[in-house]
Amino acid sequence: MRKASLVLTMLCAAAICVALGWLPWWLIGAAVAAFAAWLAATRAGRRTGAIIAAGMVSLPQRLGGASVVVVGIAGVVGVLVALLAMAKGFESTLHATGSDDTAIVLRSGSLTEVNSVLDQSSVTQISDEPQVMRDARGQPIASPELLIAVSLARKGSGLAANAALRGVGPQVWALRRNVKIIAGRRFRTGLRELIVGKNAAGEFAHTSIGSRLDLGGQPWKVVGEFDSGDAHDSELWADTNVVGTTFHRGSDVSSVTVRLGSPKQFDAFKAALASDPRLKVEAHTTRAYYAGQAKGLTKLIRILGSIVAGIMGVGAAAGALNSMYAAVSARTREIATLRALGFRGGPVVASVMVETMLLALAGGVAGAGAAWLLFNNYTASTMGANFSEVVFQFRVTAQLLGSGLRWALVIGFLGGLFPALRAARMQVTEGLREL
Repeated sequence: MRKASLVLTMLCAAAICVALGWLPWWLIGAAVAAFAAWLAATRAGRRTGAIIAAGMVSLPQRLGGASVVVVGIAGVVGVLVALLAMAKGFESTLHATGSDDTAIVLRSGSLTEVNSVLDQSSVTQISDEPQVMRDARGQPIASPELLIAVSLARKGSGLAANAALRGVGPQVWALRRNVKIIAGRRFRTGLRELIVGKNAAGEFAHTSIGSRLDLGGQPWKVVGEFDSGDAHDSELWADTNVVGTTFHRGSDVSSVTVRLGSPKQFDAFKAALASDPRLKVEAHTTRAYYAGQAKGLTKLIRILGSIVAGIMGVGAAAGALNSMYAAVSARTREIATLRALGFRGGPVVASVMVETMLLALAGGVAGAGAAWLLFNNYTASTMGANFSEVVFQFRVTAQLLGSGLRWALVIGFLGGLFPALRAARMQVTEGLREL
């Protein structure tokens, strides 16, 4: 019988943990409101409320144990939210890159641009497809691009890091209309001139306008800074032909990016390339291509974040468990007296659980608030799919804060459950011996 009761308790605990982790907040709020209404409207509820109030009044006397619960859970939530904010920021930066009416073409089987090589004949055939938009002069809006990873020194530390040098064609301004020159001017065709994305300018040394960089054994002059609002802000841009000559790539490029007449023409464009026996290429919308680059790293960060938070959560739950056991022991005489006066075990359980959940909620709010203050819009960089740094900002969203609070409530529930059951099962005679 006792074994069956334990199994039932564990199943109920698991169900409540799942509910706290997955139910929408409005439903959790409705459950809390219903509990509060029961406390106010029924005799049993008022008696339960009295016990809860008595426990909360004695909380300052147990401030040390309460602090252990709050600080432990705050640490778990803060770390979890910070790691997830990193993944969210990286993902958002790449998801903001590209559009549905532009397409990138790579060599078949190439997962990234650095693995792709297209010759000039392929570039011409791709650009001449009827789905590619033309400008006022009838020229296809297509940019043959060559991506090279170059070594630059970081600002402050001076440590070397890989930056993306992208050679772009003359039609890149009509292709990527979101790119704006915010300082200086555009590079001139045929010269070793660079423009630098605003994030790259903040991350790498010697990238201010007028500076000179040694890339590929040749001097390059920085003549402008641009803002694209996406992953391209981490890159340096120059003329494709000059980049190819400097780095001994000849006329070969990594990819061709084109602007289509409309997003609906992408399928026809992709089918036309696949049916041409002269070409061995694959086409993707730029939005899908960059979103795909974000998947691997964001998944890894989320998994690692969950593992780290899980390990820390076990420690926080153990701390809550010890603290609440100590709280129950400190209230032994009080609980025994209440039981002797006829109070059942349910109100005692509710008292301990409400106290634990409130402490957990306080820890969750503290941890989530600290993560938001410290990491929201915090600038960082990491290695992207093209073996070069992508600069991005952490994004602490409302959804991530909600996830952190859910973890706090689950930890608090698990930490308070067994001490609450112990208090409910306490023998009156045992407790009264403490008088």
